[in-house]
Amino acid sequence: SKGGDTCEYLLSSGRFLGEKVWQPHSCMMHKYKNSEAKNCLIDKQVVFIGDSRIRQLFYSFIKLINPQVKEEGNKHENIPFEDKSASIKVDFLWYPEVNGSMRQRIKSWTEGSVAKPHIIVAGAATWSIKIHNGSNEALTQYKINITSIAPLLEKLARSSDVYWVLQDPVYEDMLSESRKMITNEKIDAYNEAAVRILNSSSRNSKAKVKVFSVSKLIAQETMMKSTDGLHLPESSRDTNAMILMNVYCNKIIKPIDGSCCQPQPPLTLIQKLAFCFFTLSIIGYLIINLIHRNNYRKNKSCTDLESGEEKKPAISPPNVSTLEMLLHSFCKLGLIMTYFYLCDRANLFMKENKFYTHSSFFVPIVYIVVLGVFYTENTKETKVLNREQTDEWKGWMQLVILIYHISGASTFLPVYMHIRVLVAAYLFQTGYGHFSYFWIKGDFGVYRVCQVLFRLNFLVVVLCIVMDRPYQFYYFVPLVTVWFMIIYATLAIWPQIIQKKASGNCLWHFGLLLKLICLLTCIYFLSYSQGAFEKIFSFWPLSKCFELNGNVYEWWFRWKLDRYVVFHGMLFAFVYLALQKRQMISEGKGDPLFSNRVSNVILFISVVSFLTYSIWASSCKNKTECNELHPSVSVVQILAFVLIRNIPGYVRSVYSSFFAWFGKISLELFICQYHIWLAADTKGILVLIPGYPMFNVLVSTFIFVCVAHEISQITNDLAQIVVPKDNSTLLKRLLCIAGFFSGLLLFSAMQDQSRH
Repeated sequence: SKGGDTCEYLLSSGRFLGEKVWQPHSCMMHKYKNSEAKNCLIDKQVVFIGDSRIRQLFYSFIKLINPQVKEEGNKHENIPFEDKSASIKVDFLWYPEVNGSMRQRIKSWTEGSVAKPHIIVAGAATWSIKIHNGSNEALTQYKINITSIAPLLEKLARSSDVYWVLQDPVYEDMLSESRKMITNEKIDAYNEAAVRILNSSSRNSKAKVKVFSVSKLIAQETMMKSTDGLHLPESSRDTNAMILMNVYCNKIIKPIDGSCCQPQPPLTLIQKLAFCFFTLSIIGYLIINLIHRNNYRKNKSCTDLESGEEKKPAISPPNVSTLEMLLHSFCKLGLIMTYFYLCDRANLFMKENKFYTHSSFFVPIVYIVVLGVFYTENTKETKVLNREQTDEWKGWMQLVILIYHISGASTFLPVYMHIRVLVAAYLFQTGYGHFSYFWIKGDFGVYRVCQVLFRLNFLVVVLCIVMDRPYQFYYFVPLVTVWFMIIYATLAIWPQIIQKKASGNCLWHFGLLLKLICLLTCIYFLSYSQGAFEKIFSFWPLSKCFELNGNVYEWWFRWKLDRYVVFHGMLFAFVYLALQKRQMISEGKGDPLFSNRVSNVILFISVVSFLTYSIWASSCKNKTECNELHPSVSVVQILAFVLIRNIPGYVRSVYSSFFAWFGKISLELFICQYHIWLAADTKGILVLIPGYPMFNVLVSTFIFVCVAHEISQITNDLAQIVVPKDNSTLLKRLLCIAGFFSGLLLFSAMQDQSRH
């Protein structure tokens, strides 16, 4: 299943997903736009030589360059096509039989008197069957003619891409009387002859005529829709043209979602250094482990010579030193990162395109809901949005987002709009959680900030290095990080207003509200001033973090989509904590949050709001318009959910431990899915076990969840070491981290230099 073979697979095997989507075996096919096709074929000459079936393929191919082309002109003559803007020439040459005149034309290209085409697509046979009434002599003559053409094609294959298109089967019931002698049995005999004779003299050489046999498979599924039983329906021809484009262009354009025929990217300098670092960590860990084992064994076997009895070991098994813990963590991380690299950068495992059906999204959703409800337990505390409840919330949202990604449900607008609310709800929790912490604890120390930043960013920084991706590529982490810093700045800037201070004097509450209004004003200004926003994030080295494809537009778009929801989270926390302080809500076990009457009214309004939002989101027709409204209205459904989940006492005092378990590793799940569950940077699906889609998803999901859980453990262990509580030690570590990032920027600049 190596990437080099994906060209073979693309040309010879695959299956249909649904009616019209062709899935090559083991790799992903890119859908080429006109601009990309032109970019790839600039200054190229392409020749299609053969019969009416090759003419069909020619028309589908040039429509990828210029969709306005009409199929007109005499069918039994040469047809030229030229795109002057990109100086591309594509010609169809009418040679319906493999005979002397076709041989002469091909020979002229090998002699250098005529310009050699860059791509040659040839094929013919049905005319020979028809003219000679399907006689065996015609087949013998075909074999002789192909034998004389084969060496010429093989010679051309050294410098050009040469494809021999095998004959598609026919739909015999639909053939007209004059074509009845063209049977599938005859076609198979002609195809067999072509495959056997082509490349027979150049078995070992790399230059080969590529046999385009996938068209046969496509025709078997779709020939019933043919208009005359001989020619392919249009959608199948277009698929063949797209396959041809992928075979030739993927190595030139290198689209992320076109893994067929793409060579493995070379290792960058930073990747090589990371590889050395992880290798040394593994070796270091093994050495320390061996030394400890030896010492332990020596101490254990020291015997008391006088009494001849064994003494108790002088020391118990050694305490794990900081260095050993560090090496152990990096050792595990190194092995995990190797798996990441093999899954999504080395061409070791296969990748396939996503294909959305309603059942592929909704059936797993029902399944996890049943599991979640099955594992319900009582919460330790019954406060609003207590720890277990927020973990549960993160958990089920994360699982729904994962199912959304693997099923390709983003193409279905109502689902897309609801998933947008889930992403917003994550940010709502960010606002709520961090505001509550700072407001109650009043701890604005460097230690707290560093702990949060480390836990959020550690995995992403490692992945940027190992997978050679920009920081902004994992857009959610930059988003949460920036919002955390905004919350911190809002509350830490003078005057620092915290609950302790405010409970003495009501004016402080107004002071805090003023701060929040200032924050809202800044958000509003930046969301309507793209220029100002881009200026802030285009400063070096900030630009290094927030640029994607050379500009910060993508970052502005992502930030703008959920710009108000963190503010809503902070405001909710402020109101809730103020009510709690004044004992205006009851949070006892089994008690409704307010008096029965008020609770019922609020509950009714919440349910209506929740459903109203869902109806609006489901009736959405235009993605852009709905995205414009989303930042202002997403809070309706989030607040409705929080109230429905917390007002009734019984509902507040139970939670799903199944969802909460996933909630604890939700960040790791979100980031890891990019490379070891999905593939090609989320555009496709990772295939560990080809041919068994359901079994493959089960196996890759199991590994993916285990890896995410392990990374969560590693991050927690390293956070203790890298971010210590002692301020002077912390300062030293911060200087080391600053040095590390300076080195990273330097190497990154060197890499960019060498790339250009």
